[in-house]
Amino acid sequence: MITLKNVVLRRGAKVILDSASITLNPGEKIGLVGRNGAGKSTLFAMLNGSLHEDGGEYSIPSQWSMAQVAQDMPETEQSATSYVVDGDVVLLAAQAEVDASEASGDGDRMAHAYMNLYDAGAHDAQARAQALILGLGFKVSELDNPVNSFSGGWRMRLQLARALMCPSDLLLLDEPTNHLDLDALVWLEAWLKRYQGTMLVISHDREFLDAVTDVTVHIESAKLTRYGGNYSKFEDLRAEQMALQQGAYSKQQDKIAHLQKFIARFKAKASKAKQAQSRVKALDRMEKIAPLLAEADFTFEFKEPANLPNPMLSMQNAYFGYPAPEDAPEGTPPTVIVQNVSKSVLAGQRIGILGANGQGKSTLVKTVARALAPISGDMTEGKGLNIGYFAQQELDVLRPADNPLEHMIRLVKEVTAAGKMGNQPTREQDLRSFLGNFNFGGDMVKQAVGSMSGGEKARLVLCMIVWQRPNLLLLDEPTNHLDLATREALSMALNEFEGTVMLVSHDRALLRAVCDEFWMVSHGGVAPFDGDLDDYQKYLLDHAKRQREEAKKSGSSAAAAAVAIKKKRLARIPRGLRPLLMPRNRPTRRMKRSAANSS
Repeated sequence: MITLKNVVLRRGAKVILDSASITLNPGEKIGLVGRNGAGKSTLFAMLNGSLHEDGGEYSIPSQWSMAQVAQDMPETEQSATSYVVDGDVVLLAAQAEVDASEASGDGDRMAHAYMNLYDAGAHDAQARAQALILGLGFKVSELDNPVNSFSGGWRMRLQLARALMCPSDLLLLDEPTNHLDLDALVWLEAWLKRYQGTMLVISHDREFLDAVTDVTVHIESAKLTRYGGNYSKFEDLRAEQMALQQGAYSKQQDKIAHLQKFIARFKAKASKAKQAQSRVKALDRMEKIAPLLAEADFTFEFKEPANLPNPMLSMQNAYFGYPAPEDAPEGTPPTVIVQNVSKSVLAGQRIGILGANGQGKSTLVKTVARALAPISGDMTEGKGLNIGYFAQQELDVLRPADNPLEHMIRLVKEVTAAGKMGNQPTREQDLRSFLGNFNFGGDMVKQAVGSMSGGEKARLVLCMIVWQRPNLLLLDEPTNHLDLATREALSMALNEFEGTVMLVSHDRALLRAVCDEFWMVSHGGVAPFDGDLDDYQKYLLDHAKRQREEAKKSGSSAAAAAVAIKKKRLARIPRGLRPLLMPRNRPTRRMKRSAANSS
């Protein structure tokens, strides 16, 4: 088990843990929660050995192997499959021993090396790696693509697959869902439920935490508090605890006031001096109950739109995609992603856009947002349509050297130049106040955006969207960098918004709370999805299963080649030692894990 006893942990001058104690048992799935900056990632750094405790006692079983997602961006020509296979450090070590034994010519050593290689899962390593890659949203055609041919977000998915590939007793996952679509998230949940080791996960996704954890550890005021149950259970227990603490604090304050009043009244009176002194001692001995310091609430709202055209937007036989590259030969056709779309977007609709990765969700939203032009067909906008668009890459368009106030001033100039100015505040002091509503107060309005966290940048983008008073909101994965409190604030604001919402998100709690209908983007088209998110989750798991079956078929030729190589190597081992290489009747630990994770 993992034990912390009176641990003190500092990061620079900041105290992260102060005499914190907790015990984590083998096989538990623990969600680590707390406010941004509370020290969740710093605690992970202590667990993986990057940091050492500054006081107290910390222990983790020395025989435990650990896996976690590397944060560096991989740069290699290695194929996606082989890169993930190399995440299995046990297999790598076994293969290295095989190579060394072959070079030595020692038949006995070779026999044992091959037996260890089999136990390490060499026979199905490629299939396991490809199942992980496909589950995380890659296509079968991308399995052999070089790692450096993928964008940053996809490379981080490969880092996650590599961590899952590594045999481990302890798995540390810090925001594993940030770069995932809903289809990959559903698959990851199913995989983690089958994981047999101890797991600690940091996440701001409520439903993900509920699905994969059975214990919650809360970091607050440099202390660790353990709660039995998932995140929703933690919230219930925490609310009860806060109510009890508030009641106890109020009662104690009344008692303190009564004692102080007695002391002040009688401390100068000789006949009561002894009693007054006893009250002073009682006051000194009293263990002070801390006042309830609830986490600072963050709320905002969308102002009532200036007008609500109906329909907001009409699409007739529209084809969406990407034009041919500028350097492409003349006559190169555009790339069509979604075709023959005939739909209307009405005032007040709350539309969740579903679809497996790569089917065209973002392409649809980008076209509606005017970031892409339709390839063909008609798109008719209602008079006065005012779009607020939160793109997946929206944080990248912020200027790192500029501060929030400068971003707002530039936005005012752009809207004024476009002739779309309404009743929005424009004076600098008004803009400062507006930024303050999004927790950009004091010196933060002058802080360079490049030095801010992802969550702070996302809040700034939301602030800029709200200021524009849109009547159609297009939100493409708006929660990627938002903590749970801000996600809750966004959900409440969207529910009170009087305009139309089109939402792409892997946050199922947000989809359930906001959307009352779903569009499915699949097989090049858009159609209503008849069902709820639970039905969609089942659809995604079935889709992932079909992909794994396709991968197994495509990998059969590679497996045959591997068998041929093994037979050739086997011929070099003395005949009397070959029975050692036959599978043993008792399944190895690795074989059990492989069977569980591939089911």
